Amino acid sequence: MKRHAPATERNREPLLSVLREVLPVEGTLLEVASGTGQHAAFFAKAFPGLTWQPTDGDPAALESIDAWRMEDGLANVLPARLLDASSDAWPVEHADAMLCVNMIHIAPWAACQGLMRGAARVLRPGGRLVLYGPYFVEGKETAPSNLAFDESLRARDPSWGVRELGVVTAEAARHGLQRERVVEMPSHNLTVVFRR
Repeated sequence: MKRHAPATERNREPLLSVLREVLPVEGTLLEVASGTGQHAAFFAKAFPGLTWQPTDGDPAALESIDAWRMEDGLANVLPARLLDASSDAWPVEHADAMLCVNMIHIAPWAACQGLMRGAARVLRPGGRLVLYGPYFVEGKETAPSNLAFDESLRARDPSWGVRELGVVTAEAARHGLQRERVVEMPSHNLTVVFRR
């Protein structure tokens, strides 16, 4: 069954403008935590030379991702695969780029750690990992909406929460990923680009 997330409709155009600047025009892109599959369907159309590998840790999400893929008849989107970001057993061995949208705050910290380990293992040298979502930034006033969002996430699961950008950057650096770019996005979100 095809799922729909309104936030995806709102953030896809601003995110696409950043992706056009940082993604390769061809190769394989691994999307971690593809969710509904809307992003994979939308972005794959904009990058016809990229083979898009959507994944998710929720088996129920795979059906929605594949429904979007089939509805749009996208030849460059592969069938969705199950991927637990916190695990070291990933179904993909190599990728030229990776994308992870709105995952690390709605998951335990172990998922972010696993994502960075996986990116170091899977990305080819020079490959980019692109993250999108809300972050706390040291020395910068936090939007009240992000504080409220963080509080609601932690009420749902104490291991969830909006992450500190500096802490995420340090975790990436531990695995040889250097932060290359931070782009402010609508609704107090950031796109953060790391390079292997």
